[in-house]
Amino acid sequence: MKIEKEAEIILEKFSKALQNIPDLEETHYMVDNVNLAREDAGKDKDPQKILRNAHVDEEGNLIAEKGKWVR
Repeated sequence: MKIEKEAEIILEKFSKALQNIPDLEETHYMVDNVNLAREDAGKDKDPQKILRNAHVDEEGNLIAEKGKWVR
């Protein structure tokens, strides 16, 4: 069949191309910082800074826009 012949030709060309690839040694990287993790530390939150640009009514309630996806 035509497909089988084309497949054989492709495989032959591929195996010839693989013969030209040089053999390389493995590469190893020596790194001192294995399994490093940062310390978890919370950041101080300043509510006044957060509320500075917020819309607040006379009673101190935050005014937020209703989500457009909510019915």
